[in-house]
Parts: sequence; structure tokens; C-alpha cells
Amino acid sequence: MKIGLDIMGGDYAPKAAVLGAIEAYKALPGNQTLVLVGDKDVAVSILQENDFNPDHFEFIHTTEVIGMGEHPTKAITQKPGSSIATGFRLLKEDHIQAFSSAGNTGAMLVGAMFSVKTIPGVIRPAMTTIVPKLKGGLGILLDVGANADCKPDVLLQFGVLGSLLAENVYHLENPKVALMNIGEEEEKGNMLCQATYPLMKGTSLFNFVGNVEGRDLFGDAADVFVCDGFTGNVIIKMAESYYVIARKKGFNDEFFNRFNYEQYGGSPILGVNAPVVVGHGISSPEAIKNMVLLSLNMAESNLVEKIKQAFV
Repeated sequence: MKIGLDIMGGDYAPKAAVLGAIEAYKALPGNQTLVLVGDKDVAVSILQENDFNPDHFEFIHTTEVIGMGEHPTKAITQKPGSSIATGFRLLKEDHIQAFSSAGNTGAMLVGAMFSVKTIPGVIRPAMTTIVPKLKGGLGILLDVGANADCKPDVLLQFGVLGSLLAENVYHLENPKVALMNIGEEEEKGNMLCQATYPLMKGTSLFNFVGNVEGRDLFGDAADVFVCDGFTGNVIIKMAESYYVIARKKGFNDEFFNRFNYEQYGGSPILGVNAPVVVGHGISSPEAIKNMVLLSLNMAESNLVEKIKQAFV
């Protein structure tokens, strides 16, 4: 299997990405190949500076980059030779079986939908993130930014996508799926939540356990927390700040340390026809390594095929 990594994306690219590739190579099984997409000359120079043999990787050379602030759709169409666009071309052609990048998030979403495309039946792909649980283990929150505005049937599908991710990649048996709301009662919430609740209550596609509130996110009330992308993005940005604040205050705690984004690597894009993972723009080598390993886990779990079966 070949795993593609964009080495030009991210605030600290290409150095952080190449150093992360070294760590990923050390952790990957021997039958896996890591394909680095980007400036080969620069990458080889970094590898040699760190006494690492470039022959351990396959390279797809390109020097064109989509900047973090560029318009996603324009950038993808106007820069077909960019590392992100090239990565998706390789994914579409099955030269690689998974692709990840810490670059422009919007470009990764657009690239996924334009190249490998959305799985038939999926209305909108979703981005997910991991949230630590107080008593150990993890939960999954989606959507966290791909869809700021959603309709009830889209949230229903997010429940399906999140449940399949939890079960197949994170090995949570019969995961509990909840709707993020401002109260536990069935009639609570805005118009979106009020319309979504009966759809989730009536489905047999996943194990729906009702509404949960923000204070339940780090507990055992549910394993998968569903919300629109606007709400999810606000929640996860707030959660990320916990780790930063704890470190600044000199507070070393096992639970708060698990808010460190580096441990989780990136956010899978669920609902497209191949494994795609988007990393944080500030990704360190450790985060890059875990982003690559997550994309491998998605590919090996056959998650995409299981999602396709669910939406037949």
C-alpha cells in the first residue's frame, strides 16, 4: 500500500512535514510505502541533513504550493500542479491509497470532492475530530468545519459516518451517537436540532442515545457527538485552548495533556471515495507522523467501502 503525504502544506512546511515523514517511516509496517508529494530537492536536502536515506521514500516532484490563505476552489482549479492537487490526482488514479496534508483545509475539501468525489448517497462530507474522555478513551465530534450550515438529513448522515468511523477505526463496539444541543429534552434546541431529533430517534442506522449538552462532551454519555460544522468548529477550537492554557500555567495533567492535537494527527474527511486526512496548519513532526498513521488506519480498515455499503 502507498500512503501519500503533501510535504508543502502547513505553516512549518516543508521541514516539519519531512521530519514527520521520517518518524512515520519508522512506525510504518515494512510493506507500506510513503510517497512524498512536493519539492524533491528540498526534501532530499532535509533528509540528508538528518542522516536519513531518501531512498526510503517515493517522490512525486512539484514546487507549486497552495497557500494557507488562498481561495480553495480557485486554487485547486488554477494550480493543477500544486502539491495538494497532485496528491488528489495520484489518489484518483490509485497510485496512492490514502492522502494527507496539513495545508489549506478548504483546498483539501474541494480537492477531495472534485477528484475522488463524494460517495453516492452522501449529501455532504464531514470532518471529524477526537475528544478525550475524562475516564479514559475517546469520543468523536463531527462536523468540525466542513459544513457551517446543515439540514436535518445531513446531520442524520453525520451520525452514520461518525458511527462507522468509531466502530471500524477506533474499535468502539455499538458506539453511542448523540445530538449536540442546549438541553437533553427532546423538544429542546433550535429549528435544526428540533427537526433532526425525530430523524435520529427513528433510525436503525446507528445507536442514537438522544440529546447531549456541551458539558457532556468529555464524559461517557456518548461516543459520537453530531452537530453542524459551525458549532463543531467553535467547540474544538475551545477544546484546543485547554491544552495551551494548561501548559502556560505550568499545569501538567494526564487528561489535559490528551487535548494536545499532535496525538491525533488530523481530521478525516468522511464521505468521499478514498481515505483523506487534513492536519492542523501548525502541525509538528509528531503530528505529521500521526496524520500519516491515521490515514493508513483508515485505508486498512476498509472504512470507505463500509461507508459505501451503508449508503447503497
